[in-house]
Amino acid sequence: MLEIFLTDETRNQLNGLRTDKGLKKRYNAFKKAIRFLSSNPRHKSLKTHEFTSLKGPNGEKVFEAYAEQSTPAAYRIFWYYGPDKNQLTVIAITLHP
Repeated sequence: MLEIFLTDETRNQLNGLRTDKGLKKRYNAFKKAIRFLSSNPRHKSLKTHEFTSLKGPNGEKVFEAYAEQSTPAAYRIFWYYGPDKNQLTVIAITLHP
């Protein structure tokens, strides 16, 4: 299992999902995706792939994972490995770019 870290920005985005009753489905999709990320970042339902337009704070490769699929304006999770081994940091939860 990987330990998951959230940036301050990600915590704010997550609080917005959690507190808006209209976004409950998206919040639940995020929670499910985080469970998959912690056990297997390459889980097939996440469709994880490198997102070359971004780099982590120390030049880390950033990856995009699907929290939702086949829905308009589906949510994505952007993350990188680290700061240490067996850890990953979520840097954004956002609508599909």
